Amino acid sequence: MLPYKTLIAIDREARQPVYQQIANRFASLIREGVLKPGLLLPGSRVLALQLGLHRKTVVAAYDELVSQDWATALPRKGVMVATNLPDVKPRSFQAPASPYTAGPGFSFNRIPSVVTSRYDRLQPGQLIINDGFADMREAPLEAWMKESRALVRRPRYHQRLTYGSAMGSLHLRQQLVHYLTYTRGLSLSADNVMTTRGAQMAIYLTAAMLLKKGDYVIVGSPNYFYADLCFEQLGARLLRVPTDAEGIDVEAVGRLCRAHKVKMLYVIPHHHHPTTVTLSAERRMRLLDVIRTHRLAVLEDDYDYDYHYSSAPILPLASGDHGGNVIYVGSFTKLLGLSIRSGFLVAPAPFLEEMARLRKLMDLQGDNLPEETLAALLADGTIDRHLKKSNKLYHERRDQLTQLLQNRLGDKVRFTEPAGGMATWLTFHKRYPLTQVAVKAASMGLLMSNGEQYGHGTTSLNAIRFGFASLNNRELTKAVGILEKVLTQSAQRFDK
Repeated sequence: MLPYKTLIAIDREARQPVYQQIANRFASLIREGVLKPGLLLPGSRVLALQLGLHRKTVVAAYDELVSQDWATALPRKGVMVATNLPDVKPRSFQAPASPYTAGPGFSFNRIPSVVTSRYDRLQPGQLIINDGFADMREAPLEAWMKESRALVRRPRYHQRLTYGSAMGSLHLRQQLVHYLTYTRGLSLSADNVMTTRGAQMAIYLTAAMLLKKGDYVIVGSPNYFYADLCFEQLGARLLRVPTDAEGIDVEAVGRLCRAHKVKMLYVIPHHHHPTTVTLSAERRMRLLDVIRTHRLAVLEDDYDYDYHYSSAPILPLASGDHGGNVIYVGSFTKLLGLSIRSGFLVAPAPFLEEMARLRKLMDLQGDNLPEETLAALLADGTIDRHLKKSNKLYHERRDQLTQLLQNRLGDKVRFTEPAGGMATWLTFHKRYPLTQVAVKAASMGLLMSNGEQYGHGTTSLNAIRFGFASLNNRELTKAVGILEKVLTQSAQRFDK
C-alpha cells in the first residue's frame, strides 16, 4: 500500500473542509500518475486510521471523488480510480521517469575491472570451460543441509543469531586449527585464524591493512587478475617478476627487495594462477631466506591446496620458518559451491585483531549458520571424505583431458599436465587468436574465456585456464571436440 499518510497533507486551519482537501489531493495524485486507473483505494476505515480521522470524513471524500468521476464505487469491493477519466484524457498515465535513469548526479571512484566469462549465461545444451571450479554436482550439499537443519533445531540456537565476533565462529576457527595442522603442518591457535566470505575478501582485507598509495607490491607475471586489481585499487605499484615451470622467480624477488622498499609479496605457491605451476622445493627454501632477510610481508594465496594428484604437495610457506611474515589465505568455496562463501586467513594475532576492526567497517561478522555447519562437517570427517572422493574423480578427469588434448589438438595447443588443482593452462598457437576462437566456439555451444583477463598488466598470452574438474568425461570429450572443429576451420582459412 502507498504511504497515504505522507501523500495526503491535511491543514486543519484551512477554510476548505477536510473531506474536500482529501478529495482534491486524490485528484492531484491521479493527474500526476501516482494513482493509476483501476487502482483500488484503501478502505475507508483503513485510510481513516492512517490519517487519524473519523471514517465519515473519508467516506465523504470518496463520495466527492465519485461525484466528480475521478473514482468509481464498486459494490462489496470499495472505491477504484476511474478507468475513463475526465479532463485528463490527453495525458499519458505512464509511470513518471525514474530519477535513476540518467545516472548519478555526483562524482564517484571508478573501479578497475577485467572482462571475465559469464557463468550465469549457460543455456540448455551448452557447455562451459570455466576457470577451474569443482563439480557442484558432487558437492556434499545433502550433508550440508542435514547439518544446517540440525543446528537450527537445537534448543537456544536462536541466541547465536545475534552479533558475534568479527573474527568468525570460534568453533569453526578451532576446527580450522586442527584441520590446518593436520593437512598443512601449520603451528597456530584459534587467535591466529579469521574466517572470511571467501578468499577474495581475505586478500582485500590483507592488502587494505598493509598498503598505502604508492607502495610497491611484487607479483608474478602473469598473475591472478583479481589480486592485481585489488592492489591497484588501493594505489599500489606492481613489480612483476617472471613465473616459469618452477614457479615465481625468487632471485628476481630478492633483487627487487634490494632495489625498492617493497611492502608486500603476493605469491601462489601451489597451482599458480593462472599457469598452474607449483613453486619448487628449492625455490621455496630460498624464498623463506628472502622473507626473513628483508622482513617482507607475504600474502600466500593457497586457494586449492587440497587438490593434488601426481605426488604429495609441498608444505606451504606458512608452515616454514618465516619469522611471522607470512599471511596465509585459503578457501572452502570451491569445495562447497561458489555461492557458499567460506574462506579463512592465518596471521599473527595482533595483526588479526586490527583486521577485525577493519572488517567491521564493511561486514560486522561472519555468517553463524554456515560457519557452524562447516565446523561440524570438518569435525565429523565429511569434508575429509569428500576431498578423498573428489581428488580421485578429478585426477581421472585431468588424465582424460590430457589424453584428449594430446590426441585431438596436437600441435595447435601447448600445455603441461598439472600436478594438482582443477585446471590446465592451455596456450594456443598464435595462428589461433582466442578472441576469435571463443566467439566461434560459443556459436557451437561451448562458452569459454577469450583469455584477455589473464594478460592483465602484460601482453596478450593467447591462453586460458581449462577447468576440467567440473566436466565429466562425456562433457570433456564434447568440449575438446568443439575446440578441434573450431581450430581446424581456422587453420583452413589461414592456409587459404
